[in-house]
Amino acid sequence: MTPVSVADLVSIRSRHPEAVAEAAARRTRRPLLGDRGRLMIVAADHPARGSLAVGARTHAMANRLDLLERLCLALSRPGVDGVLATADILDDLLLLGALEGKVVMGSMNRGGLAGASFELDDRFTGHRPEDLSRLNFDAGKLLLRIDYDDPGSLATLHSAARAIDAMAARRLPVFVEPFICRRDADGALRNDLTPDAVTLSIAIASGLAGTSAYTWLKVPVTADPDDMARVMETSTLPAVLLGGETGGDQDGTYEKWRKALQLPTVQGLVAGRSLLYPGDGDVATAVDTAVGLL
Repeated sequence: MTPVSVADLVSIRSRHPEAVAEAAARRTRRPLLGDRGRLMIVAADHPARGSLAVGARTHAMANRLDLLERLCLALSRPGVDGVLATADILDDLLLLGALEGKVVMGSMNRGGLAGASFELDDRFTGHRPEDLSRLNFDAGKLLLRIDYDDPGSLATLHSAARAIDAMAARRLPVFVEPFICRRDADGALRNDLTPDAVTLSIAIASGLAGTSAYTWLKVPVTADPDDMARVMETSTLPAVLLGGETGGDQDGTYEKWRKALQLPTVQGLVAGRSLLYPGDGDVATAVDTAVGLL
């Protein structure tokens, strides 16, 4: 993996904090969709929501040096278009020079901390639209979880719609990741990945805000991937697949992605832990395999 010096990063951050903005200003940009017309984005916005686990490894993503080295390796592989992350991680990657010619996507709402009683209250505690514009970033992403039994979901819908409006006003694409979710008997929040639930979430997300011109969808592959064709008929908005964890079945996950990537509205893949922390530890091979699916 690409060696990263924490000491160097801390030195720059403590002595020259303006270096982040300077690196953002001189960064070489590219169109959201390149000549290939497909998107391969590596996601690393999990830690800011307190979600550090990968499978049975409860603190796999807690080591920032290790995460940055994995990200730099993934971004160096052919066919990887960019990264989705929160400000702290993107600032590090800017300082490392790892974002040259890449799509940079800021994660906007990280307030719904994993396992918290307020998990569904997904406040916009990350990048604001004005931050993404100021830093010359290329897109934003927001999480939209809706629980029909929680009246607070109405506030989440409202704040998401206004964020989409603000992004469209700046002509910045925003990737909306919608879920219908419920709390189980123990109070834990569960995303419903049945075809009917994913269909419903897509229909709701597609209609938010005063325009959908800059809205993309970020959708999970349903529990039964054979139903994805029907699910994706719900909207004409461009979509990317949400990678998610593999559950130990890396090959089966790749096959589900491959089938879904053939659908006309699906333009690419956003995957994080499954590629950065594969079961065999081989980040390069996991990333290259995912790129090959496109």
